[in-house]
Amino acid sequence: MKAAVYTKYGPPEVVQIKNVPKPVPADNEVLIKVYATTVNRTDCGFRSAEYFISRFYSGLFRPKNTILGNEFAGTIEAVGENVTLFNAGDKVFGYNDTKFGAHAEFMTMAENATLATMPTGSTFEQAAVITEGGHYALCDIRAAKIKSGHNVVVYGATGAIGSAAVQLLNHFGAKVTAVCNTKNIELVKSLGAYHVIDYTSQDFTKTGEKYDFIFDAVGKSSFGKCKPILNNKGIYISTELGKNAENIFLALTTPLLGRKRVLFPIPTISRKDVEFLKELVEAGKYKPIIDRRYTFEQIVEATKYVETGQKTGNVVITMRNTSNA
Repeated sequence: MKAAVYTKYGPPEVVQIKNVPKPVPADNEVLIKVYATTVNRTDCGFRSAEYFISRFYSGLFRPKNTILGNEFAGTIEAVGENVTLFNAGDKVFGYNDTKFGAHAEFMTMAENATLATMPTGSTFEQAAVITEGGHYALCDIRAAKIKSGHNVVVYGATGAIGSAAVQLLNHFGAKVTAVCNTKNIELVKSLGAYHVIDYTSQDFTKTGEKYDFIFDAVGKSSFGKCKPILNNKGIYISTELGKNAENIFLALTTPLLGRKRVLFPIPTISRKDVEFLKELVEAGKYKPIIDRRYTFEQIVEATKYVETGQKTGNVVITMRNTSNA
């Protein structure tokens, strides 16, 4: 089978499409024929190893798992002899950041992993983009213990995580102020934002408003800058480590020093989370955004675009023709 393989850390060009052996499912696994996947910040972070700490997870000197891709949608090609939750032919989607593998024509996953049947009415491309941004946003929203009526800012509201956060916060009843650029104002409004601030003409920290939760979905702000506009028990969360990894240090110290706190949740995802996001999609309460579509052969080009930091929502890789799926 064909797979996008990287055997060393570095720029997008270290990824090459090669022929590799087709995986065989273990007794408790399913073999998935991948129809669509994504390129996202998680893939890029592990490939570049820009944060050296990631190597303690992916391999100190070279990657242990040489095929990236954590988000996917496809069909069950075969099942292990002990599998009871899925059958051959089932259309499924999910997330795998333990061994990755979705940037390939086939991948395997345990049947009880973060995997579910596709939402009713979704295409493979639509299903493939549900989990990465969705689970990061969901994890941080839960950590902040958001309740109905909370006043919230989402900074970077048009990325995969930010656009998911706006929709999920709206679902939980928060009053969402979204920060984005001029061209995406109407889009962000359509996601459920109560108020939108165009960062090209206005500084969201200078509006005089106070917030219960500031969620920096792009890692371009700081606690120091946002602290004055937090309520007394307000929470700041960023998806990045911050300058000199300050967000980890602040997450350890701010709970001891004052009421305004920094949290730095370790992202997790469960099968229940995948099912929850599926339910929201089916209910029309969560619709992940697709920015661009690339063929599998264009995966390096897609990666370069993701790394510009200018994408709106998600970047999809179409692995094969879905007309007969």
